[in-house]
Amino acid sequence: MPLVDLVYLLALLLLSPWLLWRAAATGRYRRGLAAKLLGRVAVPDPGGRPVAWFHAVSVGEVNLLGTLVPAFRRRRPGFAVVVSSTTDTGLAEARRRFPDLPVVPFPFDFSWAVAAALDAVNPSLVVLAESELWPNFLAAAGRRKVPVVVVNARVSPRSFARLRRAGGVARRLLFRHVARFAAQEAEYADRLRALGVPAAKVVVTGSVKYDGASGDRDTPKARALAELLSFSRDAERSACVWLAGSTHAPEESVVLAAFARLRARFPHLRLVLVPRHPDRFEEVARLVERSGLPFVRRSRIGAPLAETPAVVLLDTVGELGAAWGLADLGFVGGTLDGVRGGQSMIEPAGYGVPCAFGPHVWNFRDAARRLVEVGGAVTVKDAAALEAELARLVADAELRERMGTAARDLVRRQQGATARTLDVIDALLPAAAVSRAA
Repeated sequence: MPLVDLVYLLALLLLSPWLLWRAAATGRYRRGLAAKLLGRVAVPDPGGRPVAWFHAVSVGEVNLLGTLVPAFRRRRPGFAVVVSSTTDTGLAEARRRFPDLPVVPFPFDFSWAVAAALDAVNPSLVVLAESELWPNFLAAAGRRKVPVVVVNARVSPRSFARLRRAGGVARRLLFRHVARFAAQEAEYADRLRALGVPAAKVVVTGSVKYDGASGDRDTPKARALAELLSFSRDAERSACVWLAGSTHAPEESVVLAAFARLRARFPHLRLVLVPRHPDRFEEVARLVERSGLPFVRRSRIGAPLAETPAVVLLDTVGELGAAWGLADLGFVGGTLDGVRGGQSMIEPAGYGVPCAFGPHVWNFRDAARRLVEVGGAVTVKDAAALEAELARLVADAELRERMGTAARDLVRRQQGATARTLDVIDALLPAAAVSRAA
């Protein structure tokens, strides 16, 4: 048994009480357990075509693949495609986005599980979205001479520090079998090279997430959500919609307190609250209930509302994009607590939504910096500053319009990373696989 397996088993033994409690409390870790533990993934026969395996950790990375996979299929129609994800919500979103493709759970990184999964899928290429580097999987792909490319690659300051502490041997286990890193920006590429990745393996392509920001507010999904929530997109409408998206604890408490005070000054203000993780929907619903604000849960709306309450809790998966299309101003979550490094502000920027976010944005440092520089977003240091900036935006429709236009224009100027990423993938496709696809 490889040493890595022994380390995993020891960690699993030590963490088993906590994992069992989490599974009982949230339902996580139980679905597809056998498939993940044993690598038993069911994929259809590709009919002699080579297979490209695209993997996304969770919903955010699946959204990225929502742009990249269709572009790959258009460029390489002779390839079969398999999509995988690690989390339950990621798998659900992948099945929604790719109904005509096999979607499978990514195996746990035990040697037997990754070997079985690779045997079942038999890929000619593996594409990993942003991160998710596992030593046994990468080593097994290397033994099969399957090239692995990491697209939209990023290395946060915390990950960089952890990897530097891990030592050269551990880093070689992760990096040796990756054929190419297509980095979002030069800063991430520099960190990869500083960690020992050969310069020839690192290419700066830009962020595919800019290409995924369509900016079209008038989609069928947005219209349906607007009708359901009784939001009007007419120029004469009186309501102003603040969307707080992808929030983490304790940001919901901060947002609700600020909203309660702002609503006293601006009665036409409405809040759409979107927690990042579905397993916190119940917790956040209780939090909103305790606030005393009139609210409704999106999951419990069966027919169009006669009137929009003060707060809408968007406790569904896959509707955040449509909701951004209804927003007049926004707050991007994961940016106030100094733990998570922020969620993406690119999607609301594409819709022309002027946003505020906290100072902790290392996951999207370049995008945040650019948006602030062009006047399309503002950084706030704490809850008080957030409330002050939102009051300014609610009171000034012309300011919101100028900021939204600046944000949308920036996103459009940054687009094109998908084509550059596909060029990187093309260069790694084995000649035999290309020949079979043709």
